[in-house]
Amino acid sequence: MDIVRIELLLRLFATLLLVLTACLVGFDSQTKVVFLSVHIKANFKYLDALCVLVWIDAAAAIYNILQLLKCFYITTSKGDIKQSSHKNYWFFFFLDQAVVYIVFAGNSAAIEASAIALIGIKSLQWMKMCNRFTRFCIQIGAALILGYLAVLLLFMVSSLSAFQLFRLYSPKHFLKLKSKLILDDNDNHL
Repeated sequence: MDIVRIELLLRLFATLLLVLTACLVGFDSQTKVVFLSVHIKANFKYLDALCVLVWIDAAAAIYNILQLLKCFYITTSKGDIKQSSHKNYWFFFFLDQAVVYIVFAGNSAAIEASAIALIGIKSLQWMKMCNRFTRFCIQIGAALILGYLAVLLLFMVSSLSAFQLFRLYSPKHFLKLKSKLILDDNDNHL
């Protein structure tokens, strides 16, 4: 398989994991009866990190869907990939890097907030929440694991993006495009 098809598959699986993570966190809720008719409902809106995680994962999924369309266009078109400008490769490389770091940061913040909900902090008078809402916490934990799997896939996509970018440059001349080196050599021979 060529690099574009591998990137297409990795982006597809990462997108599915991001959507699944956002849905699991966004639609997870559990209600408990505290006293007679007093109900307490736990959902993602009570932890700001989980709200941010839903938005980050949704935005990253949309970005990857757009990139999937680009990959699909490249694999179905008869044009050569090398016709694209090297500036496009830089742009996509930086976007892929940003998406990986933002999704990783969102998942890490959600893990930290979830750990506080799991164990509580007595000195700050934050109670444990997971001893009351067990199903809610287990589902959030599963979603966070899926989020980190998506981060790993996005890291591999970013590595492929870096490979596609830096293969255009000469290994002997620092940041000189291979096509410019060929043109320079032809000018010197004339």
